[in-house]
Amino acid sequence: MTADLVLTHRFVEEIPERLNELTVYVSIPYATIVHLCPCGCGSEIVTPLGRCDWRLMFDGESISIWPSIGSWNLPCKSHYWIRRSRVRWAPKWTQRQIEASRAIQRRRRP
Repeated sequence: MTADLVLTHRFVEEIPERLNELTVYVSIPYATIVHLCPCGCGSEIVTPLGRCDWRLMFDGESISIWPSIGSWNLPCKSHYWIRRSRVRWAPKWTQRQIEASRAIQRRRRP
């Protein structure tokens, strides 16, 4: 995986059918972010925004998404942060770590 990939972002009302590589699409009306996996596998990554989901920060020039994005259901199992429109790769997680994270997410849901 390439270190320090630089992403572009587009604020859109609706997510386009065809996504461009290294572009993050942000739909505020649908509280959703969509992009192609930065590992290059071509999978579509959908991250819902909300109190119990991901958060978006826009500083006028770049975007950051918190917490990290883990593509646990995909063969690539990519794990990364998006900080200041750059991909920061995180360590791979074990199946035990993935299951523990999912359990925490279930408990946080109202």
